[in-house]
Amino acid sequence: MIQKIKTILLAGTTAFIAISLIKYPDQSLEASIRGLNMWWEIVFPSLLPFFIIAELLIGFGFVKFIGVLCEPIMRPLFNVPGVGSFAWAMGMASGYPTGAKISARLREEKQLTQIEAERLVSFTNASSPLFIFGAVSVGFFYDVKLGIILGASHYIGNALVGVCMRFYGRRAEKKKTVLDKKKVSIIRAFREMHQTRVNDPRPFGKIVGDAVLNSIQTLVMVGGFIILFSVFTKLLYIVGVTPAIATLFQYILQLLTLPADLALPLLSGLFEITLGANLISQDEAANLLEKIIVVSFVLGFNGFSVQAQVASILAPTDIRFAPYFFARIIHGLFAAILTALFYTPLYLNRTSFDFKGVPVSDSGHEATWQEFLLRLAEIGPLITFASLAIAALIIIRRLQKT
Repeated sequence: MIQKIKTILLAGTTAFIAISLIKYPDQSLEASIRGLNMWWEIVFPSLLPFFIIAELLIGFGFVKFIGVLCEPIMRPLFNVPGVGSFAWAMGMASGYPTGAKISARLREEKQLTQIEAERLVSFTNASSPLFIFGAVSVGFFYDVKLGIILGASHYIGNALVGVCMRFYGRRAEKKKTVLDKKKVSIIRAFREMHQTRVNDPRPFGKIVGDAVLNSIQTLVMVGGFIILFSVFTKLLYIVGVTPAIATLFQYILQLLTLPADLALPLLSGLFEITLGANLISQDEAANLLEKIIVVSFVLGFNGFSVQAQVASILAPTDIRFAPYFFARIIHGLFAAILTALFYTPLYLNRTSFDFKGVPVSDSGHEATWQEFLLRLAEIGPLITFASLAIAALIIIRRLQKT
């Protein structure tokens, strides 16, 4: 019975999207172009280097080296092996879905158990500093100082999620987990790194080629989800589904003493972070604190668009999606609470603003971030096109050899 209901829901949703695309072609095309531009100009060129470097570091055994050194830190705090520190650091530096990508690769390399991989995925997918400081703080709120409070709330909340998830699955692996009580040794770490590299039979050129192809394949999939959810969110708004659901969110926000007008922007943010954060920043009924509390929750929740990307990356492995989704709710709540706590010491004591929530921004830092984003938008398409061309050449050469 459950499977029949699932079939009806999936078929009905797909039919709804198809009919809406036919009925509203202009709005759908506009939303599709918006998502494509975001991927073409910003997402692809900013994430590609991190993806390729991560693949190479895993292939050459450097991640194993870091894992041996960080085992005494990662195991007591998060109950994951030391190699998880690499996924955590890369996830924070480059943003989602890098953490999921690296966690899945580590699971494929048998460096993590299923439970450990599920723990790791739950707290290694975070917004990048570029997005928090550049896009949200400067681009939407025109105040670079907000990046401090948003960043602190987001990353500390993420670490708290990792601490909470360390207790996940303890019964299932109680007999399997064996703590490495060996002393930290650079020599042992180097030996493990060397052994990992030797065990990989691929030549250097093959490793690099696979890193490029795997990274580009993942980013093409990410681009497809960005475009799909951009169109889907627009269609839901046009046909009136989003405003209807937003009515329920109004009651929830009122219970939390937040403005009901933030319901629609919040719902948009649950689907797509960038769109939701932009709409929240433009709301005139809420003050600055109320806005950034909701934005922090949206950043922690990741949005269904990012969650769908993560689900696709995890699909080829045995890593389950449910723990990650549960962790996203916890992260959103932690980030929202921390934002309220940090607002006075990290913002009010450092800047001046009026009671309407209009911030006073640091023009020097703001100009730097805006210049960087504009520069990335200019050269981004060139990087994207060149990378796709390189991937095509690698595939053609391999097909010719076979």
